[in-house]
Amino acid sequence: TEHPFGHLIDTLQSEQYEERRYFNPQKLSDVRYEKLPFCMRVLLESTIRKCDGFYIKTDDVSSILAWQKQQNQAEVAFSPARVLLQDFTGIPAMVDLAAMRDALAKQGVDPNLVNPRCPTDLIVDHSLQIDYSKWQYLFMKQTFKQYLSLVFHNSLLQWCSKAFKNINVVPPDINTVHQLNLEYLCQVVQEGEGFIYPDSVVGTDSHTTMINGLGILGWGVGGIESEAVMLGQPVSLTLPQVVGCKLVGTINPLATSIDIVLGITKHLRQAGIGGKFVEFFGPGVQQLSAPDRTTIANMCPEYNATVSFFPVDDITLQHFKHTICSEEKLVVLEDYLKAIKLFRSYGDQSEEPQYSEVIEMNLSSIVPHVSGPKRPQDRVAVTCMKEDFINCLNEKVGFKGFHISKEKQATQVPFLHEGAEYNLAHGSVVIAAVISCTNNCNPSVMLAAGLLAKKAVEAGLMVKPYIRTSLVPGGGTVTHYLNTSGVLPYLRKLGFEVVGYGCATCVGNTAPLPESVVDAIKQGDLVACGVLSGNRHLEGRLCDCVRANYLASPPLVVAYAIAGTVSIDLETEPLGVNSEGKDVYLRDIWPSKEEVNHTEENIVIASMFKELRSRMEKGSTFWNSLESAESALFPWDPKSTYIRCPSFFSKLSKEVCTPQSIEGAYPLLFLGDKVTTDHISPAGSIARVSAAAKYLQSKRLTPREFNSYGARRGNDAVMTRGTFASIKLQNRLIGKTGPKTLHIPSGQTLDVFEAAERYQRDGVPLIILAGKEYGSGSSRDWAAKGPYLLGVRAVIAESFEKIHWNHLVGMGIAPLQFLPGQNADSLELCGKERFTINIPQELIPRQQLIVQMSTGKSFSVMALFENDMDVAFFRHGGILKYVARSLLP
Repeated sequence: TEHPFGHLIDTLQSEQYEERRYFNPQKLSDVRYEKLPFCMRVLLESTIRKCDGFYIKTDDVSSILAWQKQQNQAEVAFSPARVLLQDFTGIPAMVDLAAMRDALAKQGVDPNLVNPRCPTDLIVDHSLQIDYSKWQYLFMKQTFKQYLSLVFHNSLLQWCSKAFKNINVVPPDINTVHQLNLEYLCQVVQEGEGFIYPDSVVGTDSHTTMINGLGILGWGVGGIESEAVMLGQPVSLTLPQVVGCKLVGTINPLATSIDIVLGITKHLRQAGIGGKFVEFFGPGVQQLSAPDRTTIANMCPEYNATVSFFPVDDITLQHFKHTICSEEKLVVLEDYLKAIKLFRSYGDQSEEPQYSEVIEMNLSSIVPHVSGPKRPQDRVAVTCMKEDFINCLNEKVGFKGFHISKEKQATQVPFLHEGAEYNLAHGSVVIAAVISCTNNCNPSVMLAAGLLAKKAVEAGLMVKPYIRTSLVPGGGTVTHYLNTSGVLPYLRKLGFEVVGYGCATCVGNTAPLPESVVDAIKQGDLVACGVLSGNRHLEGRLCDCVRANYLASPPLVVAYAIAGTVSIDLETEPLGVNSEGKDVYLRDIWPSKEEVNHTEENIVIASMFKELRSRMEKGSTFWNSLESAESALFPWDPKSTYIRCPSFFSKLSKEVCTPQSIEGAYPLLFLGDKVTTDHISPAGSIARVSAAAKYLQSKRLTPREFNSYGARRGNDAVMTRGTFASIKLQNRLIGKTGPKTLHIPSGQTLDVFEAAERYQRDGVPLIILAGKEYGSGSSRDWAAKGPYLLGVRAVIAESFEKIHWNHLVGMGIAPLQFLPGQNADSLELCGKERFTINIPQELIPRQQLIVQMSTGKSFSVMALFENDMDVAFFRHGGILKYVARSLLP
């Protein structure tokens, strides 16, 4: 059929590549387009391209163009370019798709019709990587062996990678999901269905937001939402406010990337931007490298923004040159983004979009800090370090004080070490440890330490030999890039040798200080110092005779080691003297941000990406050794307690559903405020006396083989029994904490699952009564799937966490909200009444419904269906059944 915006199709042409077609929003000839924030332009292009008159309508395009007037009001549909899953959320999604194929095959439908419509990447190295390492160190205990056996040897994911179209399964031992998203999967500009278009992504983790640092729009969604997108449903989005964050000023030369990221994070947190989009602009943006930007975008959960978007610019293009792009792809990318005005040029003021509001941050206000001398929360600006240390000597003994008398503060104690004489004083550094475990996400700080060491050695500076120096990389990758960049030999010359991988100085695993140093400290009752770039530095932790310990960035650790003292003004006093007797200051050897960024982009990142591409091509030996069935249907193993065909598609038929009233329902639970998804569907260990434990014991498993609910997400029998199994659940029906409830007809207190089973056997529908913020906490698909399988038809609460209420709708459970000013207490509900909820055949979004009680009273609730699609999902019993029915003849 003719596309409603076919007149916007344009062609990208050049002698350097084959022509490409694309939708050009500029052909709308609407001046409002150029005033849209760049992130909203991505939304608009997707809405134009995907407009079908059903899921996405022409009104959605009009709403986005009128964004300034429609923000926080209009609902629009957004179809991202791809979906990103990690294994913990991916396994249940794959189980659901396999079960859908089974259900349709029983109806005589070709199961091969069931495929994700939206390209999906499933990375098997997120949670499993951590577990595998842990269990390997515990000699591969039987529980995890069984998990690997039943998840992988049953080859569910191997089968999925072969059976389904549009699914790319990345095997174990390659990299974590978010690094792969940044380094391999992102395309910036996608090609498909005869068009090129901007890349965008939704993922099942809050840290999906880091991709916005590369100019790719993306955010985290719940498991059921991600399944809906996989199956072709758009994300429903209230047009957000977009806050423009203008960066001005020049970054302090001593400020590292970590200082910058934390400074911007603090500024945004104080600005109160919860639930909004943030877009960065201004001349200061060009001072941020691509890794800086992705780290800032990754901090979205810390300042509660939905996304933090950095439009593509010259710095991003330079990054892509070393990572994902061939020369041809880079030219296409640049030409296309410029053609639809998605490429940012900070020198052209006419490009400035209009924002909901603008907050300005002066980068020169970001001052590098250290923390100490006893607690990590006691931050000290580097420029004030000497003054602060002297104050600490004067203060009474406490968190910031040592109470050294004035006359003793100038004490110096001479001592011999390896035949040479040295002096120790208050503030002398005796331990210096460069530790990268807290700095792995951004190589620049470790590179800065290495480049500073290189310049120091070339300037003739050295570290005094009595100082215990060490270098503990957080992993082999850090050693690799320090070596590749050529700075590791210079760190070694200053005494910073790689001593191993693991927890060292932070936990007190420091080599003993030389006896002469210890004796000198004791003789002068000196406040000696340790400086490290880790995250722990309690008094006496590094060494019992070292009373002052400071956390600092890796390059500052090297600088203080060279100076030999923390009682120094790094701006006005020299670090040391070179062989010619000339003073050398920190500013003489401190690497500029441009030097660090150049080394990072041109040497380190290029090398890391080359290695990653090699690993992707080789794949995983373990993964490649697995066998899987070559069939359209998954061969379920009836003995498996990890993977089981769920019952979501029971009684599937072509009949169009009409909303049925919920008649004579009992409350399964009567809950209070802030019931989290952890209360509803725990992810931790399975208690020995739980309903899930009874099921596993019936399968002849011992308690040591139970594992966790998280590990068994692919088994609906375990997860249903684990629903509301939290020991912290407070149920007003029984008046105490625990995973129990009252079976109202019999008056018995039972496990929640056993009570629900009885109600279902008797044909009695169930509801849940709750207070404020029902479903808060981490997004968890089984927090909606579990209640659905227990027979819950509706949840009546004072308020809901938005992602969770979307999940309820996605499973066909009605989220119903008490009217303002009302709650269970004001309506004098005891929780033992029977409830009938009248649902009209012509249900509309946000409709008020009447709830009648067996006591003869009634009250009204608001049905939280935001749009016609929500109503359709509810009518069909959830998104999975909705899609399955659409495939029936």
